[in-house]
Amino acid sequence: MIEIPVNEKLFLRQLQPQDAPLIYHQLDISRKYLRKFLPWVDYNTNEEHSLRFIEMMTRKTEEQEALALGIWYENDCCGVIDLHNWEHQIQKAEIGYWLGAAFQGKGIATAAAKALISFAFTKLKLNKIEIRFVMQNEKSGRIPIRLGFSKEGILRDSAKLHGQFVDMVVMGILREDWHH
Repeated sequence: MIEIPVNEKLFLRQLQPQDAPLIYHQLDISRKYLRKFLPWVDYNTNEEHSLRFIEMMTRKTEEQEALALGIWYENDCCGVIDLHNWEHQIQKAEIGYWLGAAFQGKGIATAAAKALISFAFTKLKLNKIEIRFVMQNEKSGRIPIRLGFSKEGILRDSAKLHGQFVDMVVMGILREDWHH
């Protein structure tokens, strides 16, 4: 099981089936907040959906295609960060993250992303990390900027949010540019 210490209050740990109720609870109490920019929130309506996500990501981890970690702040599971679309040939992957509404504004997502990116560059030997987010999600977009990512472009009508096409911003960083 992968565990990544971040600081005295924060660590990342690979999601386990027994985490499903905690993940679902955090998602459910933050549903109104999260659904503004995350289309999958509307499809996660019970603990079973969270369990299936964990099981799918466990399989993908075994196949070295993805990795999902719970974000633990003061021993509370407050969200999830993952590595996905892992392309071994070009040593590239994307990072996604979400935090419960009560945990926003504490620097948790930035610290968690920094730790996972360092892990991906040093342990997984990736060369590039991308972060994609809905253009209107300015809060999420500040995280890659803080971490030194460069804006690489806008993917027009690249996602659907509540029945409407939305543009996605792509930001990236190379291992050689990572100085954290």
